[in-house]
Amino acid sequence: MSLSSSILRKLPAAGLPVVGIVVATLGLAGCSQEKAEVVQEVARPVKVVEIGEAQTSRQLDYSGSVRARTEMNLGFRIAGKVTERLVDIGQHVNAGDVLARVDPIDYELSVKSAQASLDAAERQVETVDLAKKRAEQLYAKNFAPKSQLDQATLTYDQAVATRDAARSTLAQAQNQVQYTGLKASQAGIVTTVSADVGQVVGAGTPVMTVAVDGEKEVSIAVPEMDIAGFRPGKEVKASFWSDDGLTLDGKVREVAGSADPQSRTFAVRVSLPNDPRVLLGMTANVEATVDSKAQLVSIPLTAMAQKDGKQIVWTVDRASDTVHLRPIKVANFTADGVTVADGLKQGDIVIAAGTQFMTENLKVKLSGDAAQQSASAEDNVATTSSLH
Repeated sequence: MSLSSSILRKLPAAGLPVVGIVVATLGLAGCSQEKAEVVQEVARPVKVVEIGEAQTSRQLDYSGSVRARTEMNLGFRIAGKVTERLVDIGQHVNAGDVLARVDPIDYELSVKSAQASLDAAERQVETVDLAKKRAEQLYAKNFAPKSQLDQATLTYDQAVATRDAARSTLAQAQNQVQYTGLKASQAGIVTTVSADVGQVVGAGTPVMTVAVDGEKEVSIAVPEMDIAGFRPGKEVKASFWSDDGLTLDGKVREVAGSADPQSRTFAVRVSLPNDPRVLLGMTANVEATVDSKAQLVSIPLTAMAQKDGKQIVWTVDRASDTVHLRPIKVANFTADGVTVADGLKQGDIVIAAGTQFMTENLKVKLSGDAAQQSASAEDNVATTSSLH
């Protein structure tokens, strides 16, 4: 006879409600125990990736802008007030084209003054030349001493030197008149205008910048931890945001000898082959492959998480089908995911999605269909939440 039957026989009729409470309590306890066992047995379906063979090289990607290899900062060779600006930004100019002018009046007056000085010096030379010839004749006939001839010769030489100096002064004044027009020394495109009509500029002050036609290059900024991967002559790939199908083979031409004091990056210039589709100012992406000292593995970005300020992943133990936290060291981020330098090895199974729901020793179930795994994981989260 069971325990419940003996209890029923011993209790009086008036105690029937109590019996019902006891039976109900036993039934609820059994139900709660059964539910608890169900929760403990649930294995969360997860999406995972298996770490493949480690890489011995890594990809470096840096963005920059296309610029001309040679850029001329043009300025007047004389000081003056700008009276004309003949070109605009973006305009193409040829060698010899006048780009701007300054007021030439003062320099034209200097030419007239120099010309007058030269005329006077030439008349002086003619005068002392006659005196010299007269002294030579008198000395030849012994009518004048040698000192008189020497004095006449010296005066003539001084007059000739004064005339030559006046000629040089005139030529210099004439050149300055020509310098009132700012000319392009090579063909190119005007990229910057720093002075306009009415502005007074000094000699040598940059007024315009012209990007010389010809070879173009990409200028990028590389941090010190990656600068060792860029050396002059290194071959790289250059792609352009404006045209997904345009990829050119470039070569590192120049690496700055010191870092920028503010950004702490090194300026690197990459030469590009001549291609009419590449325009100045375009945004380009430079890709370089460099050897890595560490064995690198790749994981999706969704597989990485953070805990206590450290970067981690959740790995699956094949034997027990449970997940465990593992810290990692990130080498760099790529368009496809994350490159890990330390913490993972070939054959490790890493949770690829839903890392926010992972806990230490959580029981998981590996599925073949990644999409079904993700959906099942979300469904299971809702089920577990309702049970708790």
